[in-house]
Amino acid sequence: MKTLSIGGVKEKIVERTDFPPAKLRKILGKETVAVIGYGVQGRGQSHNMRDNGVKVIVGVRKNGPSWKLAKKDGLKPGKTLFDIPEAVRRGTVVQYLLSDAGQKDQWPVIRDNLQEGSALYFSHGFSVTYSDITGVIAPDNVDVILVAPKGSGTTVRRLFLEGRGINSSFAIDQDFTGRARERCIALGIAIGSGFLFETTFKKEVYSDLTGERGVLMGAIYGLWLAQYEVLREKGHSPSEAFNETVEEATQSLYPLIAENGMDWMYANCSTTAQRGALDWYKRFKKCSKPVFKQLYGKVADGSETRRVLRVNSKEDYRESLEAELKEVRESEMWRIGKEVRKLRPENQSKPKAKKKKAKKKPAKKKAAKKTSAKASAKKKPAKKKAAKKRSRK
Repeated sequence: MKTLSIGGVKEKIVERTDFPPAKLRKILGKETVAVIGYGVQGRGQSHNMRDNGVKVIVGVRKNGPSWKLAKKDGLKPGKTLFDIPEAVRRGTVVQYLLSDAGQKDQWPVIRDNLQEGSALYFSHGFSVTYSDITGVIAPDNVDVILVAPKGSGTTVRRLFLEGRGINSSFAIDQDFTGRARERCIALGIAIGSGFLFETTFKKEVYSDLTGERGVLMGAIYGLWLAQYEVLREKGHSPSEAFNETVEEATQSLYPLIAENGMDWMYANCSTTAQRGALDWYKRFKKCSKPVFKQLYGKVADGSETRRVLRVNSKEDYRESLEAELKEVRESEMWRIGKEVRKLRPENQSKPKAKKKKAKKKPAKKKAAKKTSAKASAKKKPAKKKAAKKRSRK
């Protein structure tokens, strides 16, 4: 366990090495983890836990798309795959990984089937923090814990298979059994976390919602789109505008930031690029910080939560979402992006090597060989006879 001290704040960080396999088995060996929901997080976390030796069952709506996907992944109805009420009753840990709107909708089913001493596990502080809106208020006789991977469930699984690990936050909201903390951290390692930092449910959801709407997804796309449109308006080709906006960022510069920080990325660019970046980042900060303050305020007062639940609870939600994503996908910026990605060497199909056809030997040559063989066979006895005649002389 490491202690970080930055900006006058001391943080204890739990590392994977603090919870080796033997320790995980000791803490989780008698647990049955019921994963409720089989979306990107439910699927990724459940596979990682199973690979780490944890007993996992999945609870979803019977015969729905997630049920069919779970069966395709090898889960067996009545053994490792159940409807939601039955999975909750069987679980000693209930990982509540439905969408935020789904959690609000299914909460009465979860609440009424929780067993005393179970751990109610979340990967987002949303439902608990905004309980006045969601109605999610846990009973007093269960542990309430959180492990929030800082990435998509797809990334959680991918990094695990690569032998790496996602960074995650963890929190304990209620400790009924006296084991909530060790359960929480052990589960955090079991789902594939490389390290965990402690937070609270409220801080997790405030920072998460701000980040998703900000630099992680919303703001970054807004910035990319604004720059792309200006370059196009000034006569630059689609491929040039995309390369200078997105491709260079994701393929060249962002990996350098991930590797060793922003100053490292600057240090590995030209002096012209360095000067421009250092001169202009303060102007972008000045114009964007008021927007981030407004965003954080809407997260904190519940405005964003109410909008999420209102929009995502509509019957035509999936159709409306697909229409919005289609608009993004079919915009010029991402159509040229698709073509540019195809040009990456690793995405180009390698030409298949032509198989050399074996040359058939002409039939005449075979006949000639046979003839010569016969002729030599006839000549050999004659030589022997001549030799006998010489010996007689």
